[in-house]
Amino acid sequence: MEHTVIDSLVAASSRAIAVSRKPLYSLLLLILWAMVTLTTSPQPLWAAIAQPDRFPLTLELLQERLKTPLQSDGVRILDLSRLTIDLRPENAAFRDQFYSLVQGQLQRPGSPVGLDLSYSQIQGEFKISQLGLRAPLYGQSLSPIFTPAEQTQLQRDRRLLSRLSTLSQSLLSTSDAGTPPTPLQITVFRGPLKLIQTRFTGLADFTNTFFLNRVEAQSVQFAQLSDWSQARLSQNASFAGATFEREARFRSSIFFAKTEFTQSQWRGAVNFQNSEFQATANFNQALFQQPTNFMRVQWLGNADFAQAHWQDQAIFTKDTFNQSFFLTDAVFEKTVLFREAQFNRPVNLRGASILDRAEFGYTGFAKGAYLNVPGLRFDSDRAKIIGNPGQISRVLSVPTLQGNENLLRELVRNFRRLEQIPDANQLEYMRERLRLRELRQQLVGININTAPVAQLVNVGFSKTQAEAIAQRRTLQPFRSTADLLIVGSVDLATYINVRDRIIAKEAAAPSLEALNRLSAGLSWLGLSQLLLLTRYGTDFWLIFGVGLVASAYFGVLFWLVDRWRRVTPKPILPTLSETVWVLTLFSALSLWGLISIFRAADRPWLTIASIGALIIPVPALLTIRLYKTGRYHPLMDVSYFTEEGSLRQLRILIGRLPTIPRFEMFRERYIPLLWDRRWSWLNYFDFSLNNFLKFGFNDIRLRDEHLPGLITAIVWYQWSLGILYIALLLWTLSRTIPGLNLLIYFK
Repeated sequence: MEHTVIDSLVAASSRAIAVSRKPLYSLLLLILWAMVTLTTSPQPLWAAIAQPDRFPLTLELLQERLKTPLQSDGVRILDLSRLTIDLRPENAAFRDQFYSLVQGQLQRPGSPVGLDLSYSQIQGEFKISQLGLRAPLYGQSLSPIFTPAEQTQLQRDRRLLSRLSTLSQSLLSTSDAGTPPTPLQITVFRGPLKLIQTRFTGLADFTNTFFLNRVEAQSVQFAQLSDWSQARLSQNASFAGATFEREARFRSSIFFAKTEFTQSQWRGAVNFQNSEFQATANFNQALFQQPTNFMRVQWLGNADFAQAHWQDQAIFTKDTFNQSFFLTDAVFEKTVLFREAQFNRPVNLRGASILDRAEFGYTGFAKGAYLNVPGLRFDSDRAKIIGNPGQISRVLSVPTLQGNENLLRELVRNFRRLEQIPDANQLEYMRERLRLRELRQQLVGININTAPVAQLVNVGFSKTQAEAIAQRRTLQPFRSTADLLIVGSVDLATYINVRDRIIAKEAAAPSLEALNRLSAGLSWLGLSQLLLLTRYGTDFWLIFGVGLVASAYFGVLFWLVDRWRRVTPKPILPTLSETVWVLTLFSALSLWGLISIFRAADRPWLTIASIGALIIPVPALLTIRLYKTGRYHPLMDVSYFTEEGSLRQLRILIGRLPTIPRFEMFRERYIPLLWDRRWSWLNYFDFSLNNFLKFGFNDIRLRDEHLPGLITAIVWYQWSLGILYIALLLWTLSRTIPGLNLLIYFK
């Protein structure tokens, strides 16, 4: 058919040229004749070119092909390509002869012989077991037909094959209960198998077969069930572009070398349960139209499912991924399950789409493993991500905030809808850390729209690249740092190296630029404190530990300035036992607070440094100034602190000021603290709690007579910090206790 159409086109062109010598007229006639020919012909031209002519395989043609094998890469290959091979039951006589003759050639001693069925059509049921050599799964006896290299290759996996075969027969067997078990043997196919664009119209049975050589099955088509269960593929196998129109089974199969399923189409159910890939497995751009079962699969090499598309459920339950797992730009239209899977390396979900449920329940992540989700397309109103509460959010990774703001917002909404508040808070903490990084970059980053060429070179660009950037920005300013990739001389490696040290924004006046930097600096300072002291309101124990340390410090400070007044001429000093008790309580409270900080904070030493920067410098300077100037005032032997003596109770004192009222009738209710009581030193810690945490057991305040102004400044400084602290504490409680503040669920 192909030659007929082409000959017609050639003849038409000749006639057109003969009719007219005008090239344009000849071309129009040629196009018109081609359209008529392609329309009226029973088979399109492109179909004729794509599908080569197939000749029916007869017994005589089979014998002729078997006598003249081809040579490919030093291996003899039986050429049965471009044929129509009829193995249907009504052609049983030919079928038996076919298997007998081909098997006789394949099982000859010596070097292995391959089989080439490329571009052929196999009608009826095809069984590879009728062509290979049967070998026991265990024991020492192996056929002498195998070369030493083949025997070594078989022996390396026979023990594992025996265990998997026994397990498969006990758990996956579909035979009747009364049927005796099949013998523990395996079919061995020694030579290469070529199935390039081969079409199987019936059952394709490759079960329980050990392929010692490569399998080339690019663009193979399976019209019915394709069964590769318990197959062992020793060398590279390629099913690139393969089409599985019905169910495909690869249960308990082992792929020892690289396996290619690139651009394959799976129109029926897919079953890879209990299989093992010992090298890289490529399923990129594959299309799965029915449920896929990858349960308990061992992925010892990289698993590449980039741009794969699942139109139905995908099951990866109890899988083990020892190397990287790529799901870049993959699409999951239905549920995808990773329950009890184990990830030992990062999982790349960049640009993937989750349109239904993605479940990571009881999933294990080794150290350094995480879910890389930048650009993930996820709508929390239609889809959801499920994982262990308090754990799933810690393995989600987003490298930059730019372009991922909506994703992080949707993920937060997802976990709040699932009432997994710790996970939602963790993602908000991640988002603010990324925001802090952006603020820092705005402060110290080099603006590629205004920086001189020498400064660009110092950042990391070459001189040629810097000059190209300067020339490009004169035509159009850069809107984002990613626009650098448009510049021809800037490669991806250079961009990755410098992207954390550069920014792209429009040039502004010097005064406005200074104000912008000041605003960014204040925002960076405030946000960094929120992250260090409260993890952005996501951890109660962290803010609680901060409060304990600060309260203990100010309690000791108030005790010191009140009890340690002078040494001469008349000492006013605390007793030794009182000093020991105060320092003991201070140590206990501080230790409790530090333990909470180290357990909750991501960077505990920075958190402690931040606390120290807030509570130590100003009070320390005021205290040093107080002792340097000395105290010379009346009532030197009376405490600076007074307590309300009318009642004792636990009080919440958020609105209370640290000084007593000026009304004289109220002054009578406040009496100075007693120094001669054994437990009077506890009042200083009580006052610190009043001032900082806004609750305490007694209403203790400063007296309003003969009080050094430096002591008043210390107390008011702590009271001011306490206002900020109680606001952060209540904010943290509202974000960590479900139902305490329902407004956060609608952010």
